Parts: sequence; structure tokens; C-alpha cells
Amino acid sequence: MIFRYFCTEQQKLHMTDIPYIDHIKNKVLSGKSLSDAEAFRLADLTPAAEIALLEAAAEITERFGSKDFDSCSIINARSGHCSEDCKWCAQSARYHTGAAVYPLVDRDTCMNSAAYNRERGIRRFSLVTSGRALSGRDLDTVCGYYRELSSAGGMGLCASMGLLNPESLRQLREAGVERYHCNLETAPSHFAKLCSSHSIEDKIATIEAARKAGMEICSGGIIGMGESREQRIEFALTLRKVNPASIPINILSPIPGTPLENAAPLSDNDILTTIAIFRLIHPKAVLRFAGGRAAISREAQLKALRIGINGSIMGDLLTTIGSQIDEDIEMVESCGYNFHRKQK
Repeated sequence: MIFRYFCTEQQKLHMTDIPYIDHIKNKVLSGKSLSDAEAFRLADLTPAAEIALLEAAAEITERFGSKDFDSCSIINARSGHCSEDCKWCAQSARYHTGAAVYPLVDRDTCMNSAAYNRERGIRRFSLVTSGRALSGRDLDTVCGYYRELSSAGGMGLCASMGLLNPESLRQLREAGVERYHCNLETAPSHFAKLCSSHSIEDKIATIEAARKAGMEICSGGIIGMGESREQRIEFALTLRKVNPASIPINILSPIPGTPLENAAPLSDNDILTTIAIFRLIHPKAVLRFAGGRAAISREAQLKALRIGINGSIMGDLLTTIGSQIDEDIEMVESCGYNFHRKQK
């Protein structure tokens, strides 16, 4: 994959004044991990250093990232009436957002959604359910769906169903689920300001149980919820402790009716710098575009694909409109990634 650099020759010359970026880039390229102190030093960079950081992240992505784009799609399989108080979420019963409310989708809805995405070459498919944890008859029904999807083949299967216990996770794994999704959402020092009904420790316990059940881990979160740059770095370092194969990076889409409805948007530069820092801390993980990217410019999306993003949720999201799959495929292929379209 060929990456374009994002600076002029004059700016490149100025980078000789900032050897630190080269130092940490070379450390990562040699297979070593940044220390916490080295990572936190990235919280306050000059504009020229930020350009150098983007270039370093592009080089690391080229070295360690797969050229096969890791696409996925989700279905909002049970919506609304969630008991939790996450301030960013349209599906919490605590807030009045107008989000759709419905019970578990039926078999045909699930299978048709999977078939639609399979035909377009999407690599992974996930059911996502609202609520603290899926259980009982709904869990049994979902496991039946996964067994049928597993038999059909053609896509990796993922699940996002809350803070499940080890037995429920084992059931999902036996039904064919390969990867479990549970976002940490933000830095531990910021989480309690955004959610009081569960903790990051609850999430980490679920992640550890999912891994013990034999599943890979998908865990990331949302930026733009009032956190500082230092807290974004803290967030990335905390994710390193749970070692996810996939890290979804959502950009907050403020939902009217939620406590964060008036949150100020992040700049394209904030988003790109965050992605670059995540790439230096997680050189081999899939960094996945998730919610909110439609709010940033196409130019910034293209840069993001060159400095670290090598996966994406495609199609509609949970309570907001996502992006058109064909447009996404064109964009990722233009950046040198392979998107294995289904042969007709």
C-alpha cells in the first residue's frame, strides 16, 4: 500500500527539531511497545510534530496492517428500553430521544440482513442488542440464529449483547460466534462522569470471560465526550491491557434528548491525531471506523485510512444512518486496500 505524506518539504525540514517522533516510531517499527510515559508525551505536540505523528502512523500501518480491509456490518437486533444510564446513548430508557423501541427481531429479518451483507462481500456480521445483558429466551433464540448463520458460512460472526456471564458467552461461542464486542467507551478517569449504572471493571470482566470462552475481542469506544487528549491516551493504554483484535473508534454523534446532545464537535485534526496515537499504541490491531465518521470531511476520512484505519462498520448503525456500502468500498480501494467483492 502506498501512503501519501501530508506535509511540504519545508515542514519536513522543520521536523529535524522534533526527533522524539522519529524515536518512538522506530521503537514501534522494531516491535517494541511504547511505555505509558512515552505515550502521554504525545498529548501536547506542536503543529509540525502532529504532522510528523501522522506520517509515523502511516508508516507503522503500512508495516503492520493487513492490506485486506476488515469490513463488518451490524443489525440492531433489539432496540430501546435499556436500563443503563450511558449519557451518549439514544437507547437508554432514562432519556427521551425518539429512538425505535422493539423486541428481538425475527428470524427472517436477521437472515435477510445477513444475506444482503454477504452478497456485498462484507467480512463480518454482528447482532447487537440493547439492555444490560441478553438472557433467557432471547439468548436461546439468538443462539439459534447464529447456528443457522454459521451453517450458511461466508462471514465471520460477532456479537454485542452487553455484560454477559461466562455461561452465556460459552453458549454464543458454541453457536458459532467468533468475536465478542464490548466497548470500554472511554478512559477510566472519565467513565464515571458518563455512566453510573455499570463500570469499566464490569466491562473488563465480560471481556476476560469472552476470551476464556474462546472468542476474539472487539473493544473500543467513543471520542468527543468531553474527554481531554490525555484521557484519550489513557483510554488507548487501558485498551492495550485487554488486547483487542479490533478497536472501533466512534466519533460522538450528539443525540437530542441525551445529556450529551450539546457536546461540541471534534475537529478533523483532533480525530486524525487521535487515530495516529491509537496506531502507535496498537500497531497490529484493526482500527475500525464506526459511528460518527459521516460528520468529518471526505479528505479527513481518506487520511484516516492512510494513517491507521483498516476496518469499518459499513451500512446503517444502531440509531443513526451509517454510510452506503458501495461508496465505502470505492473509498477504501482508492487507498490501496483489498476489498474482496463477492464474485457474481
